Amino acid sequence: MSVIDWKALNTRISQECYRPDQFALKRKLAQLQRRARDDETDAALAAFVERVEASIQRLSERRARRPAVSYPDLPVCQRLDDIREAIASHQVVVIAGETGSGKTTQLPKLCLEMGRGVNGMIAHTQPRRLAARTVAQRIADELQTPLGEAVGYQVRFQDQSSPNSYIKLMTDGILLAAIAKDRFLNDYDTIIIDEAHERSLNIDFLLGYLKTLLPKRPDLKLIITSATIDVERFAAHFDKAPVIEVSGRTFPVEYRYRPMEELTPDQDLGVAVEAVLRELMAEGAQRHGDTLVFLSGERDIRDVAKHLRHAQLPGAEVLPLYARLSNAEQQRIFDLHGRRGWRVVLATNVAETSLTVPGIRYVIDAGTARVSRYSVRSKVQRLPIEPISQASANQRAGRCGRVAEGIAYRLYSEEDFERRPLFTEPEIQRTNLAAVILQMLQLGLGDIRRFPFVDAPDGRLIRDGFASLSELGAVDGERMTTLGRALARFPVDPRIARLIMAGAERHCLREMLIIASALSIQDPRERPADKQQAADEKHRRFWQEGSDFLAFLALWEYAEEQRQALSANQWRRLCQKEFLNWSRMREWREVHYQLVLMCRQLKLPMNKEAADYENLHRALLPGFLGQIAFKTENREYLGARNRKLRIFPGSSQSKKSPKWIVAAELAETSQLFARCVGRIEPEWVFGINDSLLKRQYSEPHWQAKTGRVMAYERTLLYGLALRERHRVHYGPIDPVSSRDILIRQGLVEGRYRGTAAFFRHNQALRRDILDLEDKARRRDMLISDDEFYAFYDERLPADITTGKQLESWLKKSGADDSLRMSMSQMMRSEGGVDGAQFPDQLSCGAYQLKLSYHFAPGQADDGVSVSVPLGLLAKVPEGRFDWLVPGLLRDKCIALVKALPKAQRKQLVPVPDYVDRALARLAPNDDPLLPALAARLEQLSDARIDVGSWVQAPLDDFYRMNIVVLDDAGKRLASGRDIRALREQLAAEVQKSIAEETQGGFETRRYREWTFGELPVEHQFRQAGASLTAYPCLRDLGDEVELGLAESLDEAEVQSEQGALRLLLLRLAAQCKSARANLFRDNTAQLQFAACGVLRRDWIEACLLLAARQVFLPAGQALPRTSATFDDCWQAGRAAFVPQLEASAAMLADILAAHADIRRRLKKLNSLSWFHSISDIQQQLEKLFPDDFMTRAAPEDLANYPRYLAAIQERIDKLDGHYQRDRQCTLSIAPLQEALSELLERSPELWRQSALLREYRWMLEEFRVSLFAQRLGTAQPVSEKRLKQQWRAVKKSLGLPEG
Repeated sequence: MSVIDWKALNTRISQECYRPDQFALKRKLAQLQRRARDDETDAALAAFVERVEASIQRLSERRARRPAVSYPDLPVCQRLDDIREAIASHQVVVIAGETGSGKTTQLPKLCLEMGRGVNGMIAHTQPRRLAARTVAQRIADELQTPLGEAVGYQVRFQDQSSPNSYIKLMTDGILLAAIAKDRFLNDYDTIIIDEAHERSLNIDFLLGYLKTLLPKRPDLKLIITSATIDVERFAAHFDKAPVIEVSGRTFPVEYRYRPMEELTPDQDLGVAVEAVLRELMAEGAQRHGDTLVFLSGERDIRDVAKHLRHAQLPGAEVLPLYARLSNAEQQRIFDLHGRRGWRVVLATNVAETSLTVPGIRYVIDAGTARVSRYSVRSKVQRLPIEPISQASANQRAGRCGRVAEGIAYRLYSEEDFERRPLFTEPEIQRTNLAAVILQMLQLGLGDIRRFPFVDAPDGRLIRDGFASLSELGAVDGERMTTLGRALARFPVDPRIARLIMAGAERHCLREMLIIASALSIQDPRERPADKQQAADEKHRRFWQEGSDFLAFLALWEYAEEQRQALSANQWRRLCQKEFLNWSRMREWREVHYQLVLMCRQLKLPMNKEAADYENLHRALLPGFLGQIAFKTENREYLGARNRKLRIFPGSSQSKKSPKWIVAAELAETSQLFARCVGRIEPEWVFGINDSLLKRQYSEPHWQAKTGRVMAYERTLLYGLALRERHRVHYGPIDPVSSRDILIRQGLVEGRYRGTAAFFRHNQALRRDILDLEDKARRRDMLISDDEFYAFYDERLPADITTGKQLESWLKKSGADDSLRMSMSQMMRSEGGVDGAQFPDQLSCGAYQLKLSYHFAPGQADDGVSVSVPLGLLAKVPEGRFDWLVPGLLRDKCIALVKALPKAQRKQLVPVPDYVDRALARLAPNDDPLLPALAARLEQLSDARIDVGSWVQAPLDDFYRMNIVVLDDAGKRLASGRDIRALREQLAAEVQKSIAEETQGGFETRRYREWTFGELPVEHQFRQAGASLTAYPCLRDLGDEVELGLAESLDEAEVQSEQGALRLLLLRLAAQCKSARANLFRDNTAQLQFAACGVLRRDWIEACLLLAARQVFLPAGQALPRTSATFDDCWQAGRAAFVPQLEASAAMLADILAAHADIRRRLKKLNSLSWFHSISDIQQQLEKLFPDDFMTRAAPEDLANYPRYLAAIQERIDKLDGHYQRDRQCTLSIAPLQEALSELLERSPELWRQSALLREYRWMLEEFRVSLFAQRLGTAQPVSEKRLKQQWRAVKKSLGLPEG
């Protein structure tokens, strides 16, 4: 192999090869040089030399084919020599020229003439795609070459250029994207940045990047063109680069200031514009040109247009102009041939630099514009209306000096203009920098803070940009992650790229690509101002349940189906008909295709099955985490960072208002709106980027079931609560606090439920001491919780936070004994509690009842509690509970004595001494305490104690026994300190149980003869876990009896007595049949029954039972309970039955006659003055004749009925003439009768239980006889005083208060 001169070959590449090929050729040359000794080097070198020769030949051909250049008559051509010299002498040149100077089209030609564009293309950037296409076409026409050959252009999704092109027009974004593949921009030897004064984000980034690149590419020429706006800043940025100013083809402009407040007091923009237009019309301006009105937004345009149309300006044609107008509506602006009069164009700032409206002679500037501003605080891209800068105002004014002299009206004062900033802030200082930062990290351009921007962005924007990328998971700190590198490869916003990556993860990539591409372009659905309703109707077809994102999928499927079925022209017409922008629909497809290709490069799996709602919207969340919101009220939402927002009115979800939403965009205009929203669940946020979640913990507590410290977690995302009160294990979160809670709540408070033996020992010891405290009613015997805590804290390791950890440590260390406390360690002082004074059981009659003690003032269980099984509730003597326990009896008695009235209490001083002396003569028994204590105290002193009043004395609850009723399983059924109230409370339960037992375990049968053997006194059974006692009884059914169960013994005896009498009567069938046929049969008796309101049948049956009771069960006779005793009763009384029946019938006939007579006479008494007496008589009759009066009254009392009725008759006779005396007698007896009535109404069972009460009741009837019919005589001495003495005896026996 011959010797190769590597250095010469490298020099030749540098000097002779085509510049764009040089980098690749030099890299290949270095590889060959490293492998110079390999056998295959000769062949590779030969191939390499061929590549070098081809590159040299290509450069030679480019020189030969370079187009000839000629220049038209434009202002810039007058400075060509100066520009040529500046370009030759400097690496950077700034060209400042007015619009119309020709700099955009002539500078590339000048560079080409100077030999630029041969050894690398001339890159000529434009801020907009339309401008790139139209400028390329114009330059190609001037060079007389087909577009796409010597002159080409490249915009997004369209590249009409070739490797042989000399001049390449492109958007600044295309040049920016080229940096990713060609860091040194080797394809270009000249770069022209046009319209640099617009200071878009791409332009500022390019200028900064080129400043770093120029030292590395000394052959590269950079030309910056700008309007005459702040050109010195560009020159200074590039180290005082030369500035060449070129004049434009403009005419003088006259400025007229018309402050709005002078034109209209109400600041009405429509009125102000109308006033200026009428001023122009007065000068004849409508004959010389059109008027361009600059307004801040579409709403102002609509309002002003409506006002001007109603103003009826002669010959004026009002036309709107804004970016969202359809192509057809925009074309009306530029079509001068279709004009119908003097045109008034109402435009946003889109007409300031982007578009040139022809024929404009006059400009009206409202002085405001809607400026896009990113808020670091709220993370929202706001669109506030702000005063424009001086530079923008001059740009607007310059629009009227293009065709002739113009007039510019400013609807603000000249002083206001002078106060405004000179220039509009560049976009980089008012936008989110996330995309810029991500691209810089991808390109390895270093710290953004040190990057040479023309105007460096604020540090807050930089930090916010990193925060946005961190939210997406693209950076960790300020270092790019693997996910970030993938996101940077997508030619879309990082948030959109994040959606695509999430779609792949959640198996919904196919749907997500459609949505992502739709969000990357302007919405293809048009909504013309004059056809909004029709457009909404068309678009509503694509609405889907729960989400605006799904509407994109529906629209895509429909559009693809129609596009494939229709021809190109038909598809375009359909789009126009259905309010779809055809060009944006095409752009949507192109973006989608580009994203599909990128996904294939990244090998992202495409799902074949359709994605469900949840997965698709879960995939949307990673890109829009900061844009979720929660509905509060009135369709208002609370978003992240405490932002209040509403769903955009045009959304399909605006009226449905889901509880949680995610929005693709938050835009602030009149208020903050969420656009393109979907319903989500807050749980879907978890697991996306949990580092963003802030967790707050509250109420840490010991959970006995799991043996861990748990807390309630509140999870927030940017201040928005995603989850409330979620229980989590608190040990790993705060081990120190968790150990403290383990000790305090688990061990000290006794909530630990583990197997540790020391804990069981300590708790048992603690319970013993607490029992002593409860009995002594003091809380100073047990050590404090803090002392317990200190004991455990000193002995437990610092890393134990759970029950399992504690048990594992005990097992390994054997430290259980060290944690056991002794009585001396746990007990602070001796209580002096005697077990005999506070027994564990109470002897109550024949029963032993369990006692428990509680020292809890104010609580229901405070004091001594006795446990009474439900079955014993009706059997235990009430009086025994009054005596409490010996340890509390003395204190209770002292409290009772102190509660006496002062007159009585004074005679028992000193109280403790009298109580001690009284108790020495008393022993606890089943009788009530108060009567016994009162009797002893009366014996020891001169005091006379009213026991009835003493019962009502105020007394602390712990001096009354707390009765706890239990079932057989020990479950508490009820509790209280009044045993009678408990019996009433549980009566329904007992009755229900007895009824169920009657239907179940106890056999109920009916009998006409005593054939069932024995009638037991009690029947024991179990029901609902309790042992209950019921009482068998015989119920009288008229022609037979039923063997059933009664709740109480008294009830059972009453029913069984009547049932036994019925069985005896059934043996006397003939006698009873005769009595039923013959007794009370005459007409007189029938009239008497009618007067009394009773039935003959009932009266006869009662008469039979009355006679049977008198002969078979006379007073003192026991109820028969066996067939033998039943037969004895039968034999003893059968012979006397008929005579007794006749005697009873005769007595009842007299009673019936007298009763009927009284009833008839009362009906005839109609004097209102006798009302009180008549009422008293009626009440007396009701009490004498209840339904069961024949069985209720004893036979001896029933025998007095004729005398009682005779006394009533005599009273009626004396009413006329003696009413005043009758009234006085009525008043004297009324309180005596009312006391009895109230007592029996409240406790009807007392009638059978108290003989003194029954005696009092018949004494009242005798008292009535003595008052109203004294001549009839009484059965016993009776007076008001005797009645009162008897009533006191009744109340004392029943333990009732006096009064």
